[in-house]
Amino acid sequence: MPGARPPRPSAPDEPIRLSAYDPSWPSRFEEERVALEDAIGEWIVGGVHHVGSTAVVGLEAKPIIDILVGVRSLDESRACFEPLAQLKYMYAPYLPEEMHWFCKPHPSRRTHHLHLVPVGTQRYADELAFRDRLRVDQRAAEEYLALKRDLARRFAHDREAYTDAKSSFVRRVLDQGGPEGRASR
Repeated sequence: MPGARPPRPSAPDEPIRLSAYDPSWPSRFEEERVALEDAIGEWIVGGVHHVGSTAVVGLEAKPIIDILVGVRSLDESRACFEPLAQLKYMYAPYLPEEMHWFCKPHPSRRTHHLHLVPVGTQRYADELAFRDRLRVDQRAAEEYLALKRDLARRFAHDREAYTDAKSSFVRRVLDQGGPEGRASR
């Protein structure tokens, strides 16, 4: 999706590769949810949610657990940075006007992505709505998978282009989902 680019890491980004659905993804999320609640629970106001393709049973995905944490504000949640660093999350100022974004443990080898997003924002609502739509709409999930396969081949070494190229599909799916799923992402 369009927006500010994270700074260049000291090692190159891990190439984009899709994996078959892994039934361990929900339990990996659950373990991380517990660790996050222990570390930053006082700043969590909108829950800790498994989002992204690994949250959709049966969907191929980059084998990276995407996590959405609802916070009151971006300013207040800056206090989470140090506790998150203790959990091996690396901050990258990607879309800093919408969220605080982290990867774990490093851009060259990712196991988790973490998004701290203020509740009540369109971004927060869209992340959940898109996940929920893919969970119930097999056709949308199949179209998304076909798109992701094509983009992973075309942009294996360009994460920004891969993400940007998915944005119109995400917008279309959210716009079809009703008022709660209207996209601005």
